[in-house]
Amino acid sequence: QVQLVESGGGLVQAGGSLRLSCAASGRTFSNYYVGWFRQAPGKEREFVAAITWSGDSTYYADSVKGRFTISRDNAKNTVYLQMNSLKPEDTAVYYCAARARQSIPRTPRTPNEYNYWGQGTQVTVSS
Repeated sequence: QVQLVESGGGLVQAGGSLRLSCAASGRTFSNYYVGWFRQAPGKEREFVAAITWSGDSTYYADSVKGRFTISRDNAKNTVYLQMNSLKPEDTAVYYCAARARQSIPRTPRTPNEYNYWGQGTQVTVSS
């Protein structure tokens, strides 16, 4: 198993930036795809970004493309989500999730395709 812990959330004004971190422990983290999802009150959990186990490919939701950047440092067992030009509609609880690369042939991009989750970190963007 792999355990995930998110950090870096907080309150920021519109137009500001935050960097979220997802720290992993347990199995070899470099063997896992990692995704970021978010869930606002009353809404379903939605895909934000994903990165391959090697870090050579990244994927983004259209709503964050050009503003958010996902990256990973396997030596530190950490995946990051740099969020710039934040908008009030980015307000949500942000979760990171992991899936072993051997168990799926492509980078997963839906919540049901991930089987390890962190506890979430709140991001609030004020207008």
